[in-house]
Amino acid sequence: MSKFLNVCQHLHSGRNTYRIVAVSFGLLCILQVAVNITLRLSVCKPKCKYPQFFGWVYFGSSLYFISSTKLPWLQSRDDCQQRGADLVIINTKEEQVGFKFHRPTWIGLTHQEETMSWNWVDGTLLTESYWAQGEPNGYMDRNESCVEIRFFEQENSWNDLPCYDQNFWICEKNAL
Repeated sequence: MSKFLNVCQHLHSGRNTYRIVAVSFGLLCILQVAVNITLRLSVCKPKCKYPQFFGWVYFGSSLYFISSTKLPWLQSRDDCQQRGADLVIINTKEEQVGFKFHRPTWIGLTHQEETMSWNWVDGTLLTESYWAQGEPNGYMDRNESCVEIRFFEQENSWNDLPCYDQNFWICEKNAL
């Protein structure tokens, strides 16, 4: 009888081992799926069409952070700098047409009153622009010294407006 009980206990503990292995494998699979989804949402390969989510997006040799809240231009820039980045500088047509989030978004371009020029946050002068028709215009004699991407269905989509207005924003930092 004791041999029979030993065999039964051995079989029972073997089944428990298989159950533990099966449950552990199942949990590992669930964890792997969660990691894959998280990575997919946080780092998008260059061939991706920019999905409607917020966080860091990879494009070319840069990482871009798309905000999910609105702030004035200066606070938006401060947020970027706290992330080790700065507001986006549009260097290429691909960058300009790539971000179509269908809502106004700050970029790193401002008007310098003392020089009467448009400058990027890194100090470089604006050389190639994507102003919407009639922009920049200082609408109703307002001091519109900051720039947003506004008209998403058009390549030329920049609009000037007061820096105290609140907008979403895009940060950029080198991915290397």
